[in-house]
Amino acid sequence: MNQEIQKVIEYVEAGRTEEGLAQLKKIEKSAHDEEKFLIADLYYQWGMVEDALRIAEDLQLLYPEEADITLLLSEIYMELDEEEKVIQLLSTIPSSHPSYPRSLILLADLYQLQGLPEVSEQKLLEAKSLLPDEKIIDFALGELYFHLAQYKKAISAYELVLKEVEEITNINVHSRLAECLSLNGQFEEALEHYQKGIQSHADLHTFFGYGITAMQAEYYQTAITQLEKVKEMDPEYTSVYLPLARSYEHEGMLKESLDAVKSGIQYDEFNKELYYYGGKIALKMQSVQQAEQLMQEALALDPGYIEAAITLTDVYNEDERYEETVELLTDLINKFDEFDPKFDWNLAKAYNGIEQYSDALKHYERAYTFFKEDIDFLQEFAYFALEEGDRKRAKSLFEEAAKLDSTNVEIQDMILQLEDNFS
Repeated sequence: MNQEIQKVIEYVEAGRTEEGLAQLKKIEKSAHDEEKFLIADLYYQWGMVEDALRIAEDLQLLYPEEADITLLLSEIYMELDEEEKVIQLLSTIPSSHPSYPRSLILLADLYQLQGLPEVSEQKLLEAKSLLPDEKIIDFALGELYFHLAQYKKAISAYELVLKEVEEITNINVHSRLAECLSLNGQFEEALEHYQKGIQSHADLHTFFGYGITAMQAEYYQTAITQLEKVKEMDPEYTSVYLPLARSYEHEGMLKESLDAVKSGIQYDEFNKELYYYGGKIALKMQSVQQAEQLMQEALALDPGYIEAAITLTDVYNEDERYEETVELLTDLINKFDEFDPKFDWNLAKAYNGIEQYSDALKHYERAYTFFKEDIDFLQEFAYFALEEGDRKRAKSLFEEAAKLDSTNVEIQDMILQLEDNFS
């Protein structure tokens, strides 16, 4: 390589970019064609696409059969979204040429970008048939399958790459394989590769994937360690807060879980899931007022948020605030066209609480269809029927409950009492 060009590279790598580029412009004026090719390639690598294009197009006119120039110009056109020009250029490289497999890889990238993954796969498999041991082709296949969510195929491809190299195009293959294994539900194997990946590629995305996978594998302390690293690296990476809170909860660290939620809300105040989850944790901590406030915030962001509505009306019913349950759930049904079978159960409780018994019965009967295998519901409905004087229905409901739990003494006693009354 020309010593002057080598000096320019050293300048740029040392951070003296402006000085290096100014020197490169001077060299370009008197450079011979081989040096111009090197200069165009450097421009392309450094993101100066227009300068690279200018030189590469001139060289291609002079040397139309020179495959290296054709490939470089094709890469530049791809950067500029000149897809037809890329296809036209690459079609000029004969299948007998040593650069033909590389042209197939470029075409595969292009067809993937165009939303033609089958054609992309076909090009890569053809390249692999020509160069079966070339790991860049295995890696390209892994990337294709990864983005198509074909994780088993991606795993096989990445494992082939790892037989020789651990990093390609600045991507750590251990980390990529770990991500595929995790997405394929192979959490234990994924953790092994995440551990190897972070040794050389400790970036935020890898720490996050490591933490999520550890949580899924129920290694919650490991999850906490990795997710806390993510939070330290970038507190505005808001995806970290919910899994971090969940991991703390699984470890019984409720205060830390709620603190994680509150930290997340500071950076993502419109995330209804954070408010809802925080409310659930606050309930576990017996902080009912705080839980209620968080659930109300979730519903303010999404008035049709079913899970939050159910939990909040559970709180209202527990506190005998039955009118608030009725108001909230009837609004969801009538104004927002939302419904969940638990609405009927909670409305039945609420109407019973405010002594609107016909409405309570209507909702108990509706809820029965969905909760006839729920022993708590059957008992509650049975006691309601008993209070309403419908002993026959009460007995039938207690008997259904007894089938679900034949050891429940209270249910058996109620059945005996009702049988005595009928005898």
